[in-house]
Amino acid sequence: MIKSAPWIALLILISACDTGRPPVDEKSATSITASEKSSGAHPKSAPCANYNKNGEALFGDLHVHTSYSFDAAANSTGATPADAQRYARGETIPFFPINEQGVPVGEVRIDRPLDFLAVTDHGEFLGERALCRTDNSPKRDTTFCQNYRANERQGMMMLGTVITTETPVRIKDICGEDGALCRDYARTPWQNIQNAANNANEPCEFTSFVAYEYTGTPGTSNYHRNVIFKNDSVPALPVSYIDAPIDSELWSKLDSVCKDENGCDYLTIPHNTNLSNGRMAPYMQLEDSTEAKRSYAQTRLKREPIMEIFQHKGGSECINGLSTIFGAPDELCNVEAVRRMGEEKVYPTRDLQGAGLTLSQATAVTAECESGTKGANGMLGAGCVHPTDFQRSALTVGLKEEQAIGLNPIKLGAIAATDTHTATPGAVQESKWTGAVTGESTPVERLQPGLLTSGIDGNPGGLAGVWAKENTRDAIFDAMIRREVFGTSGPRIKLRFFAGWSLDKNLCSKPDLVSIAYADGIPMGGDLPPSLENQKPEFLAYASMDPLGQKLEALHLIKGWVDAEGKMHNEVIPIASYSSGSSSLCAVYSDNTFDRTQSAYYYLRAVEPATARWHTYDCAMIPAADRPEVCSNDAYPETVQEMAWSSPIWYRGQ
Repeated sequence: MIKSAPWIALLILISACDTGRPPVDEKSATSITASEKSSGAHPKSAPCANYNKNGEALFGDLHVHTSYSFDAAANSTGATPADAQRYARGETIPFFPINEQGVPVGEVRIDRPLDFLAVTDHGEFLGERALCRTDNSPKRDTTFCQNYRANERQGMMMLGTVITTETPVRIKDICGEDGALCRDYARTPWQNIQNAANNANEPCEFTSFVAYEYTGTPGTSNYHRNVIFKNDSVPALPVSYIDAPIDSELWSKLDSVCKDENGCDYLTIPHNTNLSNGRMAPYMQLEDSTEAKRSYAQTRLKREPIMEIFQHKGGSECINGLSTIFGAPDELCNVEAVRRMGEEKVYPTRDLQGAGLTLSQATAVTAECESGTKGANGMLGAGCVHPTDFQRSALTVGLKEEQAIGLNPIKLGAIAATDTHTATPGAVQESKWTGAVTGESTPVERLQPGLLTSGIDGNPGGLAGVWAKENTRDAIFDAMIRREVFGTSGPRIKLRFFAGWSLDKNLCSKPDLVSIAYADGIPMGGDLPPSLENQKPEFLAYASMDPLGQKLEALHLIKGWVDAEGKMHNEVIPIASYSSGSSSLCAVYSDNTFDRTQSAYYYLRAVEPATARWHTYDCAMIPAADRPEVCSNDAYPETVQEMAWSSPIWYRGQ
C-alpha cells in the first residue's frame, strides 16, 4: 500500500463530489407512500415448496445504504430503499453519470439476483436529512441546511461530528432544544424504509428485512452495528447512537421499545471492526465486576451472534504482528487489508467551525494499542490496533475471557457485506465495480486515495451466506441466531463445516454426507459437547465453487486456543488443496494435537486462485497517457484471492 497522494488531491476529490444535482425532495425521492404499506406477511401457512431440512445456501447483503443515509452517494442519483430492493431482485435502476440538470443518465443492474436483503440506512440522521432536503420544511432554508446540501462530503462531515464523540447530542439549530423536531421528521423516512422492505418481502422467493445502521463513531473509530428486525413488528423509531452511545445501552433500549410491539425481535451485527481501535472490546463503560461482565455476556450472546468479516473497507479476519497472539504469519491476512502493522498512514483531520470546513493532515504508524487503552481515527485507516479489531484474534480473547467469568462475550459467527452507499446491494464483481461511496463514480475517482479507507484502498465488498431451511424471514433470522452462516469476499462459494467425535473418515464419498454430519456432529456456529478421554475432534470441511466463478484452490482449517499458561495461539492448517483448481473440495480432518483441557475454536476458509483485482479493469478503461500512477507501479497488487469463511465451532476446555 502506498502513502496517500499529496493533500491537494484530497481537496480536489472532495470538490469533485459536488455534482450540482438539485436537492432531493423527501417526498419525490420516495416511491412508496404510507397508504401502500404492506404487512410484510404475504401470508404463508405452509412450508415453502423447496423447504430443505438440511438447509439451502442463500446469498444476500445485510449492509446497504440509499439516499436516506446522510453520507450516501445515492443522494446524487436519488436512489431510494425501494430502488435498492429492485436492484437486489435483478431490476435495472438509474445510476451515474449525472447530467448537467442533475439527473442520473446511466443505469446499473446486478449480475444475479440476491436471495435476501436488509437496507440499513443510518438511524441517526433520518430527521436531520429530511429537514434539510424536504420542500417547505421549517429548516430547509437555514444556513446549516444550505451548506449541508452544497456538497455531499461536506454534508456528511457536518452531521458526522455529532457521532464522533462519546457524548453525542443533536444539533439544536436543526432539531430544537429537546431534539423533538428531528425525531418527528424521522418518522416518515423510517416508515418508508419499512414499506420498502415489507412490500419487497416475498416468502419462499425473496426475503427483505426491516433494518437500520447504528452509527457510533467515537474518536472517529468504528463502533457501528446493523440492527436487523425479524419481522414487520418494529419500534416507532430506530434507537440510534445519539439515544444509546454504548452497546449495552443499545440492547437495553431496543429491548424496551420492542416490548411495545407484539412479536418484535432483533439482532445486531458489528461491522468493519478492522477500523475500531479496540472499541469493539467487550465491557465498554461497564462496572469492573464478574457479575456485570456476565450480565453483559449473556445479553451479547443473545443479541449479537455474528459479525462482518469482510466489506468494502477491507477485511476483518486477521492481522499479522500482534504481540499477544502466537502463531505463524498468514499471507492471506493481507488480502484487501487497510491496516498493516508498522505501516505509515497519512490521514485527514478535520475541524468544523460553524458551517465552514477546515481540513488538514496527520501521519501515524500502525501499532498495537497499549494494554488497557483504546485508540482513535480508525475510520480514517489510522490509530492503534487491538486484538478485538479482527475476528481471529478476537475469538481467542473470547476464549480467555470465558476462563475468567464462565461465559464467552466474543462468540461471533461470520458474514460479509458490501456496505454500498449507492443502493446497489450485492454489486461485488471485480470486473464491473461501480464504486461504493461518494467520490467513486468513475474509474479516475476510484483510483485515487479516498477519505474513509475508500478509493484505491477499497474493494467491491462481499456477501452474506446462510444455511436456511427456506427463504423466509423466520428461517434466515433463525440461521443467523444459531450462527449457521458464512461470508464470502464476493463469489457465491458454498461452505459446509461440521465437527464431531466420531465422524466417518469416508464421509466425503457419501451421497448423504450432510444428513450424516447433522446426525453425528454439530454444524458451524455450534459447540462441541464435552469430550471423553483420548477423543480427538473430527471435522467435515466441504466447499463448492461459485457456478459463475473460479474453481477452488484450497481449504484451510483455522484453529485458535488458549494454553495452560493463558497464552493465546492460532494456526492455519491446510487440509485440502488442488493446484489446478476443483469445482468442490472435501476433507475429513482429525485434530491430533487436540488437548481436552484447552478451550479452542475452529473455522473453515476456502480460497480461490488469484484473479485480477478491480483496479486493473479501471486502469484499462483509461487511455494510457491519462492513467494515474497506481496503474503503473506495484504499490497495489494486480491480483486478489477471493475467499469464503465459515462461522466457528467452539470447544470449552475441561
